[in-house]
Formats: sequence, structure tokens, C-alpha cells
Amino acid sequence: MTETTLPEATISESDGVRYLHLGSIWVQGAMRIRKPQVVELEYVQRMLASLLWLPTDALGRGRALQLGLGAAAITRFTHKALRMPTTVVELNPQVVEVCRHWFHLPAEADVVIADAGAWLAERAEPQSVQLLHVDLYDHEAAAPVLDDEGFYAGCRAVLEDGGLMSVNLFGRDSSFERSIARIAAVFGADQVWSLRPTKEGNTVVVAGRHVAMPERNVLADRAATIEQRFGAYGLPARKWLRMLRPYAGPQPA
Repeated sequence: MTETTLPEATISESDGVRYLHLGSIWVQGAMRIRKPQVVELEYVQRMLASLLWLPTDALGRGRALQLGLGAAAITRFTHKALRMPTTVVELNPQVVEVCRHWFHLPAEADVVIADAGAWLAERAEPQSVQLLHVDLYDHEAAAPVLDDEGFYAGCRAVLEDGGLMSVNLFGRDSSFERSIARIAAVFGADQVWSLRPTKEGNTVVVAGRHVAMPERNVLADRAATIEQRFGAYGLPARKWLRMLRPYAGPQPA
């Protein structure tokens, strides 16, 4: 898709929430107008569940990378709440401009207009990222734009040891099973977890590079700390604990 055929980025507002669209009714992101720091959409909140794998004293260390800008909710969180140097790779320059004017995109964030797959392959520094967030959907929101093992290998390569990737997967059950199997093939089955789908059908997958699932009491302590430290951002971290499940391999048809 060339720049001239990229869908138009538009906004709508309802009940105090501003929404981002890409040439369709599908919501690509949202922000509560009077509380822009709040992570408004449930699936975006769940993409931050990767924080549970990080020791409390490690929150905010390292760099954050985001593939797909959306309405900049994750960018605002990693930059302002975690105070992490943040790079965003976004294909559509209109999305960037709309986010600068309407969604409080932090001016200090390093925003690159590029195809995420090509950027990973050609420009990303290996093992340079602590937190990676991947949310790559086109205007039809039918399936991830980049979803093969080569792409996920690039994602793993950019993570430092102990680094974590969160991916938004949206679509049919069969589409999800194919996607998570590809992630597991690259990261290793014991490095992949998923959260329960949202009512809209978004399922977040968390994958790590040489990480271990903490004991339950450690997770509970970390979740409580996340809620306390980032209360203004509306992250229901303790609820995430009831949603986490390890990858169990291909499911029977």
C-alpha cells in the first residue's frame, strides 16, 4: 500500500471520548478528552500486562518500541508514566499528524514514518528494546498486516534478554490460533502467554526473550504495585492475573 492509497485518518467524539478511525467505522484508538493519561480501551490496557514480568525496580528501565501508533495511548504511557525513551514506527503519516493535534502525542517520542517490517529488518538495533508493543491493523481490521514467522523473528531479535513483546490479535479463532502458533515457533512455546479475549474480540499475546513466569504471589505483588504507582492511568493489573494462560500448543479443530 503506497502513501497515496493509505486510508484517511479521521476522528469522532462520543460521551467524552475521542476516537481515531482509518477510513471506516472501526476504532483504531481512543482517548478520554478530559483525562488523556487514562488508557481508555480495554485491549490497550491488556497490552501493558507485560509489565507483570518485570521486577518492580526494573519498571522504566531500557527502551520502548511501538509498531503501529494507534491513538498514542501506549506512547503516552511509556513516555510519561514509565519515562522510557520511546520509538514509534507508523506507516501512515496522517495518523501521526492527527495524533500530534488531537491525541497528545509526546513531542519527545521518536516517530518514524516507515513500514514496520522493513524497519525491523533494515534499521532496528538488535537486542536494544525492553518493551515492544505491536498493533498493526489496516482500515478493515480483519487480520494483522504483518503476521509471519519472519516478522516475529525480527521482533524477537530487537528485544534484549528479559525483554517482552505484546501483540494485539483481532479476528476469528482460527486466525488467532495461526498467529499465536507462529509467535510460539519463533519465541518458544514456554515463552508465550495470552490473555482472555475482550468482548470486542481482541486477544493480547505476551512473548518474552528468556523470561520466566514469576510465582503467583510475586505476580500479585507486582500487580498491586502497578495499580498503585500508575493509578491515574486506569490499569486493572490485578484483573490481568485471572486472564493469563500459558500457550498450550495447537488446538484441535
